[in-house]
Amino acid sequence: MKRQIVLIASLVAGVLAAVLTRFYLNAKDAEVRQIRESFNRRYGRMAVLVLKRDLPSGTVLQMSDLGGLDVPEIGMRGQAVEENDWRSVVGRKLAYGRKAKDVLLWSDIEGGNPSVTGLSADVKKAMRAVSINCSGAASVAGMVKPNDHVDVIGTFDLSDPSSKQSGAKAKSLVTCTILQNVLVLATGSQTAKMQAKEFGASAYSTVTLEVTPREAEMLAFTEQIKGRLVLTLRNRNDTHYERELPQVNFDKIVGEISELNEKRQQQKYTNR
Repeated sequence: MKRQIVLIASLVAGVLAAVLTRFYLNAKDAEVRQIRESFNRRYGRMAVLVLKRDLPSGTVLQMSDLGGLDVPEIGMRGQAVEENDWRSVVGRKLAYGRKAKDVLLWSDIEGGNPSVTGLSADVKKAMRAVSINCSGAASVAGMVKPNDHVDVIGTFDLSDPSSKQSGAKAKSLVTCTILQNVLVLATGSQTAKMQAKEFGASAYSTVTLEVTPREAEMLAFTEQIKGRLVLTLRNRNDTHYERELPQVNFDKIVGEISELNEKRQQQKYTNR
């Protein structure tokens, strides 16, 4: 008898625990729904395009490459490609490689958003556009184009301005890489949108880069002290970052030129 009472009590306790757990989970579900609805009311929702598979840069987008996703509007409005804009991207090229499930941004598309004019629309949030004087050989013989990625190298004169000794002045020059993997927004007044519309290539004396506010300050400072800036062009798929690039001066070139050439020859034969 006692065993039956214990068994019944255990069953009742189990059912009660299950009911209470269900009530608790339902309450939590309702709480989560309220939070989600409050978030959606405050920030809004929008339907955007996402990629169904990994795509390399230069891929011509097809409808089969695209899917839909509902995301918070905050931070996405004007940046992400909306679902109803699919006609504006199908048949156009990706400027950068992207992964499956990535939200498709207008900045990922060569030429950007055709319905938006002005450079400010191409600058990502929290970033800045800054122009530097850079033409001819300093911009890879003028072959740097909008949507390219570059490294920015600066050479500075640390000599005493009153010194008239050319040898001492040469030894006081120092070169260093200031920024790596920087997006080019425009060359002269030509942006990616203009390039996509096949405006003819033109000569330019300035290059506009997309940088952070801190990076913009550094570039502004280098121009004020009359440093010479040079751009080195990257492969579009190259996102490698060199962590330890030393400053280069005359003594470093003299001391390491043999070692650098030996390594270059070894690499050449290794890659054969």
